[in-house]
Amino acid sequence: MNTNFFNQIAQLDFTGNLQLTITKGVENNLIVLVYLNNEQCGDNAKNLIPPLTYNGTPQEFDEEFFEKITTPVQKVSGLMVDMENFQMQLDDAKKQSAMEKDKSDKEKKLQDAKDKKYKDAMAKADELEKEGKYRDAWVKVPEPAEYPEKKEEIIKRRSELSAKFAPDLFGTPQEQEKSEPQQEGLYPNYPESEENDVYYEEDEQEY
Repeated sequence: MNTNFFNQIAQLDFTGNLQLTITKGVENNLIVLVYLNNEQCGDNAKNLIPPLTYNGTPQEFDEEFFEKITTPVQKVSGLMVDMENFQMQLDDAKKQSAMEKDKSDKEKKLQDAKDKKYKDAMAKADELEKEGKYRDAWVKVPEPAEYPEKKEEIIKRRSELSAKFAPDLFGTPQEQEKSEPQQEGLYPNYPESEENDVYYEEDEQEY
């Protein structure tokens, strides 16, 4: 017996597994359940879609079965495909959100570490300033290029510290005092007694 059944099934436009359950009913009628399952769809809401249920005589199924199931099967198939696409987009959105959160967390950790380094450096500079070590304190102040957002604060702090040791850049009065003995060494002073002796000798020769 040649039937056209599977040829018509092949012509249906659907995605997934099409399952048919046929049960004999009363008075020689047939009860046919048509259930479409798309395993690629990860949305559990697909389980809420009921199977298509038809009740009729074999002759009615031969004449109208594919006409009745074509549109519903295509709608259910399209719905599951849309659900699948939506689920994929949702998963991608979650993944992107997690990545952005990780990125934000990493940036925050880096910024916190950078801020701590800045505070520690400035605190060390304050400590050295109290000890009178102005040059060392100036060195401990971070470079303005490393903290553009605090550039003015850094420049101001460095200026305050450099003002306290600026005279040393050109020599302190103490350094000048130390150099004076070296100049005196070039012109030694003779004892007065020797000078007087010279004058006496000259006077005696004249007489």
